[in-house]
Amino acid sequence: MNDYLPWIVGVVLLVAAVILFRKMPRGPKIAAALEAGNMLPEFSATNEDGNSVSTTELRGQPSVLLFVRGNWCPFCTKQVEKLSAYYKDINKLGARLIFITPKPQETTRRVAEFFEIEFEFWLDESLAIASSLGLVMQGGVPADSKAEYGEDTVWPTAIVADADGKIRYSKLSRYIFDRPDPELLLKQLQKI
Repeated sequence: MNDYLPWIVGVVLLVAAVILFRKMPRGPKIAAALEAGNMLPEFSATNEDGNSVSTTELRGQPSVLLFVRGNWCPFCTKQVEKLSAYYKDINKLGARLIFITPKPQETTRRVAEFFEIEFEFWLDESLAIASSLGLVMQGGVPADSKAEYGEDTVWPTAIVADADGKIRYSKLSRYIFDRPDPELLLKQLQKI
């Protein structure tokens, strides 16, 4: 019996993992407006300096837009960490790297400074942009962070647009931990 115990424990853990994975919230299908081949939708946000910014200002150079849940999200922090190996190459291609986050920018900026990454932050505090693009994750903020961040957040999403504003790549994370590899984003930019 003892010889089979590790095998039995392994099977039980595998079954439990599959059950938990199947119950995990899944992201919706990406909105048609964000599919590759379409023009990047026009929307406005607030930058770190409190100034209004718009996707129309992105014309003339490629851009990478990343909708992130916030600094409280360990998967978002990991995404920023992974970008640290690629952001200089992204910038060398003349692309703007923009993180769109619900709030607050000060703490998100600290994560970027920790990993020494230079990119822009746009604020979508009311989730109006995320809502218009079908990216709201209702009830997505963990209970211990709701007092500071509210109930809802965004589904992690990556968009690569060319200098004309045409979307060349888009990916809405199927699960909260599923993020596009920064190397893939760089390769998409190199195709432009």
